[in-house]
Amino acid sequence: MPDALDIAVCVKQTPDTEARIVPAPDGQSVAVEEGSWIISPHDETAVELALRLRQECGGSVTVYSLGPERVERAIREALAMGADRGVHLRCDVMPEDGAQTAEALAGVLGGRGHGLILTGEQAIDTQAAQVPQRLAMHLDLPCITAVESVDISEGRCEARRMVEGAEERVRCALPAVLGINRRLAEPRYPSFRGIMQAKRKPVETVAAAPGKSGLRTVAAHLPVGKAAGRILAYDDDAVGVLVGLLREEAKVI
Repeated sequence: MPDALDIAVCVKQTPDTEARIVPAPDGQSVAVEEGSWIISPHDETAVELALRLRQECGGSVTVYSLGPERVERAIREALAMGADRGVHLRCDVMPEDGAQTAEALAGVLGGRGHGLILTGEQAIDTQAAQVPQRLAMHLDLPCITAVESVDISEGRCEARRMVEGAEERVRCALPAVLGINRRLAEPRYPSFRGIMQAKRKPVETVAAAPGKSGLRTVAAHLPVGKAAGRILAYDDDAVGVLVGLLREEAKVI
C-alpha cells in the first residue's frame, strides 16, 4: 500500500453556471444572485480525487479557499463530501488575478508540509488556468496540469493528461502540485450524514492580504443581441434574393 498522504485541495467559489448574472451598477463587475455560488467544477473534481486517494493510501484531506465570508460555504460543502478539515484564507474581495490567488495560497501552504496539492485545472468564471502553475512556482514544486488520471506509488506520481491529438503520461516526485480536469471523475453527492458531520469539522480562518493585481476590468456588459432573422418565400427568386442579402447586408460574400 502507498504511504499515507497529507493532501491539500485548493477550491474556488464561483457563480453557479445556471445563475442569472448581470452587469453590476459600477459597469466593471457582475452581480450574482444571493446563494447562487458553487465550488468550481474542476475544483470539485479535485476534492473527489483527494478523497479517493485518501481511501487508497490513507492520510488526510484539507481544503483551502480564498475569499470573503461567503467562501466558508464552499469549504463546508467540501467537508460534507468527506474532507477532514478546512482553511479559510479570509479577504474582503475575491481576487480576479490568478497571480494574487496563487501568491496568497502559497503564503499559507508553504509551511504546512502537504505531500500533494490539488487544484482545479481552471475556474469556470475567469477561465485563466494559471493558479496551479503559479502556485507550484512559488512553492518550488513540480507541476502537472490538465490531469485526467493519477497513480501514486513509492513517493512518486504518474499522471495522464490529454494533449492535442495524443495522450501524455508524466511522472514526478512528491510533493507536487496537480491541476485536475473535471473529466477525471464524477464528484460524489454529500450524504445527509456527511452534511451533519461537516457542521462539526474544524475550519481555520487565516487573514489573507492578496498583493496588487496586474489586471484591471475595463467594462462588463452583456453580449450584443442578434438582429432578427428573415424568412424568405420559397419560390424561383429565393436563391437570387438570398445571394443578394448575403452580399449587400451580411457582407459575407
